[in-house]
Amino acid sequence: MTTTTGHTSAIFASKVKGTPVYSDNGDKIGTVEDVVLDKQSNQIMFAALGFGGLLGIGEKYYPVPWALLDFDEDKGGYVVPLDKDRLENAPAYDLKDLTKQDGTIGSSIRDESYSFYKVDRDWN
Repeated sequence: MTTTTGHTSAIFASKVKGTPVYSDNGDKIGTVEDVVLDKQSNQIMFAALGFGGLLGIGEKYYPVPWALLDFDEDKGGYVVPLDKDRLENAPAYDLKDLTKQDGTIGSSIRDESYSFYKVDRDWN
């Protein structure tokens, strides 16, 4: 899926992982820890955004619809229309839980995430 500013529709997941994420007012709010894929539909379920914790301890991961991430070349990272307060109130999970039970939990996480961020479903 192309971003709102029309950036590439193809990118290596390895280039996405670890990329910083900024709020639309320029504050760094986290990093993309991983991208969760749906192997059945060949679609991105969501980006797992991480922030908080120390050296991975106590960190929670926020499933954010891929469509919300917009790459900003000047920042060298993604910009999302969220601030840290909104993200802190978003659904958050342990990283291992985002793909638990072969996606059945992941599917409800995706539904919850898209609903929380008010993003239209892009899957059937």
